[in-house]
Amino acid sequence: MDDWIDYYDSTHTIYASKRHRDVHFEVIARDIIGYISSPDAVVLDYSCGEALSAGRVAEACAKLILAEPAPGVRGRLIARFAPNTKIRVRSLDDLRHMAEQSVDLAVMNSVAQYMTPDELDAALAVIRRLLKPGGRLVLGDILRPEVGMGRDVLALVRFAASEGFFKDALYGLASTALSDYRQLRSRIGLQRYSEADMLAKLAAAGFSATRAPKNIGHNPWRMTFVARHAF
Repeated sequence: MDDWIDYYDSTHTIYASKRHRDVHFEVIARDIIGYISSPDAVVLDYSCGEALSAGRVAEACAKLILAEPAPGVRGRLIARFAPNTKIRVRSLDDLRHMAEQSVDLAVMNSVAQYMTPDELDAALAVIRRLLKPGGRLVLGDILRPEVGMGRDVLALVRFAASEGFFKDALYGLASTALSDYRQLRSRIGLQRYSEADMLAKLAAAGFSATRAPKNIGHNPWRMTFVARHAF
């Protein structure tokens, strides 16, 4: 995962435009809010990225913990949300020192594909320790083995057409084909799981899980799972 952390900590071009970046985070925030069951909830966003719309998520809960491994991104989060008393920014290492059973909802969205299976297992163990007995883990944007990059492109084009950045998306796709992201994706690859494989992995980590009817974010060909303590 270290190579991907370095990439997202750099000045990358993963978003086609400011409009793409902004609406991307708006949609994710909206979907996360849909999983918050109480205004008293403590919510953990694991490997949150820039989390530009985290303020909206914080409005729907009592406390929002933004855990981010990339130091540069983490610094920007601290600066951006310093005035918001509901938001705390943490490193992934900090999570190991948090109190057990202190989180109502943990979200890990568009992260698992950048992790090795062992790294994901370690993250699931940390999250399981932090979740309250009735808490939930939402594991989103899981790539499926049978779905290739063409569907990712189609999902982006549809999203762009509906959100007003279609021309920027076409330009961005051309740029991405020559970018560090494409080279890194080709060299390292992205981790993919079938529905059965992910359910088995979550069960092995001590969770009882089901696949959600809808994925978090704009890509309908990826999967989201909702998990709870199995015992």
